[in-house]
Amino acid sequence: MKTVEDVLIALDELTGGRVVKSLNDITRGEHPFVIMKSSNIPGKEIIETPGLVYGDMKKEVKKVAVAMTMTEGCIELAGATGVDAIVAHHPIAEAANSGGVILKNYLDLYNVAAFELHEAFHGLHPGIPFLHGHQVYRTEVSYGGVHGNIFYAGKVLPEVKTLGDMLTRLDNFMGLKVEEELLHTEKEIRNSPSLSETSIVTRGRIAHGEETSPVNNIVHIFPHTGFSPEHLRLAIQEHPEADTVLASISRVYDGHPLIETAKELGLNFIIGNCHVLEILENGLPLAYALDRLLPDVEVVVFRERVTSISLNEMGAPQLKKYAEEMAEGYLLKKTAVHTL
Repeated sequence: MKTVEDVLIALDELTGGRVVKSLNDITRGEHPFVIMKSSNIPGKEIIETPGLVYGDMKKEVKKVAVAMTMTEGCIELAGATGVDAIVAHHPIAEAANSGGVILKNYLDLYNVAAFELHEAFHGLHPGIPFLHGHQVYRTEVSYGGVHGNIFYAGKVLPEVKTLGDMLTRLDNFMGLKVEEELLHTEKEIRNSPSLSETSIVTRGRIAHGEETSPVNNIVHIFPHTGFSPEHLRLAIQEHPEADTVLASISRVYDGHPLIETAKELGLNFIIGNCHVLEILENGLPLAYALDRLLPDVEVVVFRERVTSISLNEMGAPQLKKYAEEMAEGYLLKKTAVHTL
């Protein structure tokens, strides 16, 4: 029989001892992966605590779900499919990751334990650079002294010659043809031409350069982690052999200072995978590792799919009528409602 404690031990093993072992790890300020994340927005900061967030160590675990971000949808899916523990990549916060209510109430309702890893998992494998077509020869997880500011320098794999090769490689590995076909079919079934989906609308593209532009050495950055144009100038000083800037997980759009700086420095600039695909980049390797370390436990993957749809195309006719009546009769007229 495997338990929550066994899952924690497995996570500690695959992270090389990075999970929190005791309350002292959180309070003493000495654990390198217990990190405060704050934009100085009152009440919205969070402390990353890699390891067990909530759950009874002795509870039996037969089924584990690997997810990117734990949501109320994840908790509901776990409860409905017999999942005993959710291992989320991203940090977990009260209410934000539990549908607006406190974690304990919601997780206890379905007897589900919750783990997080995030920064403690970053840098453990070279998969994201590999998927983008390069082999890393330098990895930083706090570039420029900024926690979580991941930076890679790498050389392209032999089969990658141009920027176009990188985009084709990503499309193939991410299975974007299937996603396109799925979206096309969904549009037809829902009679919704406005429907768009994150992995398709954010697919890789070239921001500076051509599909035929040669690629040899890459600096791989993640703009949402705080990587700045000053960091890019420093990186090119350290790696003058680089000819291409690759931005992935998050992206920048035309006119952004990072693209303009790359142009000034004579570099290609290519946009790679979007954050929504990290469940394939990081989540899938994590799931396979847990499958190996916990052979008696079933491991599943929770994949999020976010779509956008025009308001006038959303919902069945009776649902549209309901929504319009609620809006007109109550929200706009401020009609008193008697609730429990």
